[in-house]
Formats: sequence, structure tokens, C-alpha cells
Amino acid sequence: MIVGLNIIWIALGGFAGAIFRFGIGTYFKTHSNYPIPLGTFIVNIVGSFLLGWLLGHDIDGMWYSLLGIGFLGAFTTFSTLKVEFIQMVQKKANFHAVVYLLMTYFFGILAAFLGYLS
Repeated sequence: MIVGLNIIWIALGGFAGAIFRFGIGTYFKTHSNYPIPLGTFIVNIVGSFLLGWLLGHDIDGMWYSLLGIGFLGAFTTFSTLKVEFIQMVQKKANFHAVVYLLMTYFFGILAAFLGYLS
């Protein structure tokens, strides 16, 4: 694939993924009282499943650039997970912070595995 065209697919997917993540995060910040950041948790688990599905179905080329690298790369967020963890520790919500981190890793890996197999 032409490098310039590949970059365009990644950029388009990334734009859409970031918008979706922002929307989901904003929704759960205003509509949820869970002790963990539910929006980030959901996007990371769903994104893990979808990336596993793409890999399990041998999706490559333009579609992988658009969906795997672009959309899911911007939709999921490793850095926000870490910042939210630190913020929870600063607020002395250590138990919830550790549960959040462990649940995200456990369910993220499980979701990727299930996506790959489906």
C-alpha cells in the first residue's frame, strides 16, 4: 500500500476512534457513580475484543490501518488508564485503584483472546 494513503486511513480511523472515546468517556463521567472510571474501562475492553477479532480474522492492509491502528489505537487508551489510576491513589482510593488496574488487564486480555477466537 502506498505510504501516504496508509497514513490517511490511519488518520481517519484515529479521528473517529478519538471522537467515540471522548463521547463514551463524557457520557459515563456524567451518568455513572461507579468507583472506577467506567468509560475508560469499557473502551479498553471493547477495543481489546475488536483488535483480537481483527487479528483472528486476518484483517490487514487498508482495513487494518483504518480500524486496527487508526480507530482502535485512538479508541483505547493506555495512558488515561495510568493517569486515572494515579488520581485514584492520590484520592486515597487505593483499593478501587488496584481493582481497576487488575480488572482492566484481566478482562482486556480475556476480551482480546475471545475476539481472536470468535
